[in-house]
Amino acid sequence: RSAGSGGAMAASPSDLRRAGNEEFRRGQYGPAAALYTRALELLEDAGDSAAGERSVLLANRAACHLKDGACSLCVADCSGALELVPFGVKPLLRRAAAYEALERYQLAYVDYKTALQVDCSIQAAHDGVNRMTKALLEKDGVNWRQKLPPIPTVPVSAQTRWSVPSSGAPGENAPPVTTLRGEPGECQSAAVTERARTLKEEGNELVKKGNHKKAVEKYSESLKLNQECATYTNRALCYLTLKQYKEAVQDCTEALRLDPKNVKALYRRAQALKELKDYKSSIADIKSLLKTEPKNGAALRFLQVLSRA
Repeated sequence: RSAGSGGAMAASPSDLRRAGNEEFRRGQYGPAAALYTRALELLEDAGDSAAGERSVLLANRAACHLKDGACSLCVADCSGALELVPFGVKPLLRRAAAYEALERYQLAYVDYKTALQVDCSIQAAHDGVNRMTKALLEKDGVNWRQKLPPIPTVPVSAQTRWSVPSSGAPGENAPPVTTLRGEPGECQSAAVTERARTLKEEGNELVKKGNHKKAVEKYSESLKLNQECATYTNRALCYLTLKQYKEAVQDCTEALRLDPKNVKALYRRAQALKELKDYKSSIADIKSLLKTEPKNGAALRFLQVLSRA
């Protein structure tokens, strides 16, 4: 297959992937997905030699679908990525998040559990397992485990392969996945989690001193090591103070992916949405918050302000 009308000047798959990553980082998920699709089309006839690259591109495009709420498309791309390269952490986590949004909790549970076999330090997967356990217990009662599809056994070779950070994924705003480190088959979660906690606390100290810009840097470093709800809501607070409202919305959305009823995330996202003049979404967040805490004074007062906006 020729590279199309561009002839010799046509962009290579890796150029397209980099351009897609750039769009993704800017929150342009549709254009990013289109660039990943073009790269995949160029690799269509490459066969097994490009399996790794095609898998990364599918996982990246899946991240775009997940951000845009196209969960079935996300599932399809993640499944394609995993067929090419089994037990990839990012496609497993993204597919789990999509299954969760589609309320297919059994399948989400299996994917979260599989991701933990690959790397047991992934906080997002631990949180996902906890959420799915609660949901399945409510739905299927105490015998919920008996109704689960089988959970695949991850071979040690796959655990080894994913202990190296992957450079191929969209940037900071990708669905939660920790930086993968450590010796083959060894779980260094304690050290990684401890470092993340220290960085978060350094961020908290900077907030107390009013240095929100520097605090953002500390929280960002912490989040690279450990995707934690509180770190996202703390960074969102800094972004609110710095009037970076879109970033605040994104961080609250990530926090709510980890903990769908998190009061701080709902309140701060509502504040950011109000500043972005998206009053309808802001009101929806405050109403969700009030379902969890009906007597939350700050939220009730904020709702009055919004209804006058």
